[in-house]
Amino acid sequence: MGPAELVQAAAMARRFYLEGKSKIQIAEEFGVSRFKVARVLETALERDLVRIEIRVPSELDAERSDALRARYGLRHAVVVESPADAPPAFGGQTAPEDAADPENLGEVAADLLGELVTEGDVLGLAWGRSTIHMAAALHRLPPCTVVQLTGVYDAGTADRGSVEAVRRAADVAGGEAHPIYAPMLLPDSATAEALRRQTGIARAFDYFDKVTVACVSIGSWEPGVSTVYDMLSEEEREHYASLGAAAEMSAHLFDAEGRRIGRDLGERCITVEADRLRRIPEVVAIAGGRRKAAAIGAVLRSGLVTSLVTDTAAADHLLLETGPGPRPALDRADPDGT
Repeated sequence: MGPAELVQAAAMARRFYLEGKSKIQIAEEFGVSRFKVARVLETALERDLVRIEIRVPSELDAERSDALRARYGLRHAVVVESPADAPPAFGGQTAPEDAADPENLGEVAADLLGELVTEGDVLGLAWGRSTIHMAAALHRLPPCTVVQLTGVYDAGTADRGSVEAVRRAADVAGGEAHPIYAPMLLPDSATAEALRRQTGIARAFDYFDKVTVACVSIGSWEPGVSTVYDMLSEEEREHYASLGAAAEMSAHLFDAEGRRIGRDLGERCITVEADRLRRIPEVVAIAGGRRKAAAIGAVLRSGLVTSLVTDTAAADHLLLETGPGPRPALDRADPDGT
């Protein structure tokens, strides 16, 4: 291209890419056909006169996010960079054992909820360290009601855990809060049933069928990574391990293929039922780290989760799995019933 052609190509590219003018408008301005404008713009790209760069914040990994969304049929998948001392493993390299950064995951999840929640929604929050970090990071939410979906890990720390998370989210949204002041796990089903009938807890349960967006955490079946595991006796842990327990979400257990196991445990727990979770239009799971990766995959295969916030360490494992299983987001109705 000669100097005149270069100047004209630059001017056309500026009109098209920066000023948002159509090819027809540009053609009229320069007295040429729109087909010539199209050729000039194409040549400008080929000759590197125009460079198109897609940029997202440095902590987000757009490539992995899109690949994960497509592979598991999710509505939304957001992958954040693992901590600096835990380099990602995309392409087959070995990932670190545990690279989760719950604060970073929580911040990104808080921003995602700000996009997903609309005025009049009912937001459900399940117990989990990730959801607690998410609630602490919330800065904007449309007016909505917030309900707690599970009991607490330790009733003595309720005000510093999921109860406080529900209050915090409701304060940001300027809506009602419906916390649950009860342990997640009870000694037997009769005690759990008696607690479910108590006024405050029953009121929260009444909202479960109205929840439109839920936020949950995922734990793998091992100490320190699953709150339910930590609450059980050694004999009970061995029993559920013998059934193939690989993951836990909101006191529901799953094997590696995403099948629910240990349904008797749910009868002893103050938690939203799995069938109710499945009817919620948007269920966002927050979990990361190589240590939780297999558990995340199991829960995704269950079909109970529609969206995921995770990190590169877990995403790499999930992208290399041979059988992702069900595609929950494509099978579940949208909030408007379509």
